Amino acid sequence: MKIAHRSGCAAALALPLLLAGCSLLPTTRHLPVPRPKTVQTATPQELVGQLNQRWDALNTMTAKVEIQATELKTAQGLEKDEPTVRGIIIMRKPNKLRVVGTDFAIKIFDTASDGNRFTLVIPPEKLAFEGTSSVKEKDPEHPFYNLRPDFFLDAIAVRGLDSGNEYMVAGDAETIEDPARKHLYIEQEYTLSVMQPKAGPEKLPLRVITFHRDDMLPYDQDVYDSEGNLETQIRYSNYIQFGAVKYPSKITIKRPQEGIQLVLTVDDVQENVPVTDDQFQVKIPEGTTIRQLK
Repeated sequence: MKIAHRSGCAAALALPLLLAGCSLLPTTRHLPVPRPKTVQTATPQELVGQLNQRWDALNTMTAKVEIQATELKTAQGLEKDEPTVRGIIIMRKPNKLRVVGTDFAIKIFDTASDGNRFTLVIPPEKLAFEGTSSVKEKDPEHPFYNLRPDFFLDAIAVRGLDSGNEYMVAGDAETIEDPARKHLYIEQEYTLSVMQPKAGPEKLPLRVITFHRDDMLPYDQDVYDSEGNLETQIRYSNYIQFGAVKYPSKITIKRPQEGIQLVLTVDDVQENVPVTDDQFQVKIPEGTTIRQLK
């Protein structure tokens, strides 16, 4: 009788739990299982050799893009998007670059560099800036006055290594969610750290480049200044075929020190097409105020 009494008590105690939706039994859930991708392998020397080969094969480039500029006010937790503009990018090695942004055929900005000096013209504000490529002067109140051709040049093509560079390669893996297919997959990566030796034992980073091992293409590039501070973060995504060229259709450029983000949506890319010197000439309209930067 005692056993029956205890069973009845247990049933009486369990009934409110069951009615409340609670279970006294363990439950099992199915979780997404990361799926590995097919990967390629390369030695550090082979990885650097492939990067150098792609860079050496590139002499000129023209691209048509859309540019979405965002001012990043990190301290205030705010972001301010500027209107999207159409852009033309023209590059010729080693250091010539021009970027023109327009909105309904109205020129919004025009900037060019020959590797030594740069010019930036902002026609709607009748304002222009000129200076050397190494200029450090910044305008903290107007982040987009700090646009420079050089960081576009760093972003649109991943340079090969110079002969004096030191480097190291590490393997890594990242678990990524694919929302369209509703599963996880493991992205195997190689990380290439490029360093320039400094006086003493310290070796400061110049660039850190991440390659996905399914296609051995660069997807991330961080660029550092001479003091080892992070200058530019570049993300490459959704590589597609433009004629004979496989190129990212989206490039995100962040400049954390200036609080600038630029997202380039690439419509067309052509490599090794003829470009002339006059395509790198920026005309400063009459009545424009010119600021010489130091």
